Amino acid sequence: MSLSPDRLYDLLPAIYRARDEEEGFPLRDFLRVLAAQANVVEEDIERLYDNWFIETCDDWVVPYLADLLGYSPLPEAAILDGTEPALGRALSPRSDVAHTIDARRRKGTLSLLEDLSRDAARWPGRAVEFRTRLGCTQHLDHQHANRGATIDVRRPGPLQLLRFAHGAFDPWAHRVDVRRLGSRRRHGRFNIPDVGIFAFRLRTYPVTTTPAYCVEESGPQCYTFSVLGHDTLLFQLPVAEPSPTHIAHESNLPVPLRRYRFALRGDAADYSRVSPELYGDGKSVEVFAPDWPTKGQGMPVPIDALIAANLEDWKYQVPRNHVALDPHTGRLQFPANQRPKRGVWVSYQYGFAGDIGGGEYARPLVSLQGATVYVVHTATPLLPLADPLPENHFASIKDALTAWATAKAATPSAHALVIELAESGLYDGGLDIQLDAGEAIQIRAAERTRPVLRLLDVHASRPDALSVGGGAGSRFILDGLLVMGRGVEVHGPQDDDPNAAAGDLCELVIRHCTLVPGWSLHCDCDPKRPGEPSVTLDGTTASLRVENSILGPVSVVSPARRTEPVDISFCNSILDATGPARVALGAPDEAVAHASVAFRRCTVIGQVQVHALTLAEDSIFASTVRVLRRQVGCVRFCFVPSGSRTPQRFHCQPDLAAAAAEPAAKVATLLRVLPAFGSLRYGSPHYMRLMDACCQEIATGASDAASMGAWHDLFEPQRQSNLAARLGESVPAGTDAGIIFAS
Repeated sequence: MSLSPDRLYDLLPAIYRARDEEEGFPLRDFLRVLAAQANVVEEDIERLYDNWFIETCDDWVVPYLADLLGYSPLPEAAILDGTEPALGRALSPRSDVAHTIDARRRKGTLSLLEDLSRDAARWPGRAVEFRTRLGCTQHLDHQHANRGATIDVRRPGPLQLLRFAHGAFDPWAHRVDVRRLGSRRRHGRFNIPDVGIFAFRLRTYPVTTTPAYCVEESGPQCYTFSVLGHDTLLFQLPVAEPSPTHIAHESNLPVPLRRYRFALRGDAADYSRVSPELYGDGKSVEVFAPDWPTKGQGMPVPIDALIAANLEDWKYQVPRNHVALDPHTGRLQFPANQRPKRGVWVSYQYGFAGDIGGGEYARPLVSLQGATVYVVHTATPLLPLADPLPENHFASIKDALTAWATAKAATPSAHALVIELAESGLYDGGLDIQLDAGEAIQIRAAERTRPVLRLLDVHASRPDALSVGGGAGSRFILDGLLVMGRGVEVHGPQDDDPNAAAGDLCELVIRHCTLVPGWSLHCDCDPKRPGEPSVTLDGTTASLRVENSILGPVSVVSPARRTEPVDISFCNSILDATGPARVALGAPDEAVAHASVAFRRCTVIGQVQVHALTLAEDSIFASTVRVLRRQVGCVRFCFVPSGSRTPQRFHCQPDLAAAAAEPAAKVATLLRVLPAFGSLRYGSPHYMRLMDACCQEIATGASDAASMGAWHDLFEPQRQSNLAARLGESVPAGTDAGIIFAS
């Protein structure tokens, strides 16, 4: 609700307002104060009505409505004070409270367990009664033809389901396993009372109409779905279940696309066709090749021209007028004598743990106050550029910057510019941006897009990074982009620069971005330029703020005349030097970077060498940390390797575990309390996720009992505990229910 600050003043008779104007508006200023407080009271009264309903109430009201229904939250929810809304949503999920009465009516049904997984933990799930998978003799009067049979080694498709999604769709019969499903030591699975909920924690994210990457070293007919050139596992776009009582199938869950499911096989076919359930507009995969195989075709490539194949070695012989597609590696291969001349574009789904690093997910758009907005487009097969473009619309970022320079010359009061990249396409070229004093420029992705800024190696005599500089009070912001090819360099004023008196750039902000670690990737996700910095602060006093982003190393080059340390802060981010022996944050010409750094909920791969560490909390440092000034700052609830030099540490690992261990067991404890990641390579679905086998000191070692590191805000331990509590309330007596993580 937006109320005028002068609404009380406007109620006064005109004679009083005229006299007030003669006196310099003292009465108006007084009534504005009263109106501001009246607005607060009225807004609170309106919220009281909204707080009657679970769908519209504030987050702090949810536990109170839950108490009215007899909903029993976790004990941790009782001590929340409203300062951590994300944790509160994990401990008292709104949807779970809303469906409490419905869940009680359906207690004991199999479909309810899937709904509990979605409501209580926000994980899609598949419920399985393991007694139906036991190999046993059936009664002739009560036959179950859909029960599992012995393994048929001649059918590779069903065999693949044994390991796929940890057996959530396993079709085979098994022998009895007497271990309990909920055992704390070794979990059983196949027994009469066992009921399991397979939880799928990975999320699927779309990539819409983006260029495919031509792998020229393997052949001009070879392409990858990822514009970075690495192999990427394609995922299923989940289809909504038809009814509340429906048990989830493979098509209803965020799972990888298996080759044998992606293929549509027939007895009379001499090659594998693609399933129409997975390919096409609004489906999991779509390919565009303009004017292929003949002019006017290929928009999109028809499903009859696609072949599901194994392209791991690029040796598949593709028939003419066909395209081979491998969903397991995310590769495309055209006939060698029938290559696409106008490029290839793709739409697909990939898997990732959460909303970090940019993508086609909802993120808050932070706009500059009073900014001019320019929109930049890139040509795609579905949306060719208009001729001419509308006003304030441009074909490249350079054109937008040129127009902004002209606009500033005509309007000296212009001080803020937002360049919005409108499509999830590829934007080429290097940029050299120099900001005036007090100027702010933001380059951001449009809502629900993932634009890729590719910095090309054009100049042989100098670096081709995105170069940024500015005067006093200037700011530069990157928001929602994927930057590949090079990094970002911030240059400070040189002593011989005639504009040095104008000051230096004030701040560089990176939000929801990925500056690819190693600049580019090989097919196996190994970096092409390991250890190269993603951000270089060269002789500048500008501060660096990184939020919800993925970066390679940060390099700090101090100015010739030493000033106060540069302020650098990381929040909910990953700082990846592509190897624990490399330097993630340091200086190329000094022992430590002249910087004052703060880490909040971050994962750092590589050594940290800084002047001061003002704060580090809920973070994982995979390599040693070396801080010059130890009298300032605090490190709390972090993993810091032995041998690190830091400020005072509080409740950190492995210090805490080693102090509690017996002297003879200290070495074993130090070897046990280590972070275990699913993958250390960017491009993998499990990038920087802690493995399920990771020690509890790290998996639940944050200040709020969540996991340390960049994925702290997923609150997976709290979700798991909440789901386990709800399962115990909803299964029949004598049933052993448990959670099995399928991803």
